[in-house]
Amino acid sequence: MGEKKILCIGLVCLDIISVVDKYPEEDTDTRCLSQRWQRGGNASNSCTVLAQLGAPCAFMGSLAAGHVGNNLPDVTAQDFENVDLSQYKWIHWEGRNADEQVKMIQRVEEYNKTLPMDQKIIISVEIEKTREHLYQLFGYGDIVFVSKDLAQHFGFDSAPEALKGLHNRVKNGACLICAWAEKGADAMGPDGVVIHSDAFPPDVIVDTLGAGDTFNASVIFALSTGKTIKEALTFGCQIAGRKCGVHGFDGIL
Repeated sequence: MGEKKILCIGLVCLDIISVVDKYPEEDTDTRCLSQRWQRGGNASNSCTVLAQLGAPCAFMGSLAAGHVGNNLPDVTAQDFENVDLSQYKWIHWEGRNADEQVKMIQRVEEYNKTLPMDQKIIISVEIEKTREHLYQLFGYGDIVFVSKDLAQHFGFDSAPEALKGLHNRVKNGACLICAWAEKGADAMGPDGVVIHSDAFPPDVIVDTLGAGDTFNASVIFALSTGKTIKEALTFGCQIAGRKCGVHGFDGIL
């Protein structure tokens, strides 16, 4: 068997991006300067970035038969039973249908019990949306990505403050990571020490859509290749910064 892969589980969707000369006021007509369609979705975007970084990777999600599909079902634990876990070294979940995702993660945890420490599948979760049922995922990731929006929803005004306030929700030995746009990103490992990386903004910001997905993927890639949390955090900020300087994901390297 070849090198083990990174699996991303979550959403793939169609993003329709309209470019205007200024943010439109409510109930006004605005001329569109240009428009593009591109594949989106957090897990799908992260998989795109992982592939560009050279990581062997795979995506698991619901796909439509045509260009546009509405109300696609999320991956279930029953769907996940068909996954051959021996193919993967890392599995990342975009927090969505958390009750089902917990069952999937528990299957991986049981599988990991049969493996030596250096062969266990690393589990990461992204908790982005402010939905109560997603918060149970805090306790299941080896690496837990929490969004700025969620941190602010909990009343935190900075990434370090969020990490200190939310760290009691993660399991023993886990690492909690929070990116904060132009303020960079911070991480807290099992020792409780906060690690920081500055942001690396481009000369001109042209497209921030998917910057968070790019950051997550880049951190996962770096950690999966043996980098330290500090190195991975810096790498994530660097690649996310480059992404903000280009449209879409082509050319982020």
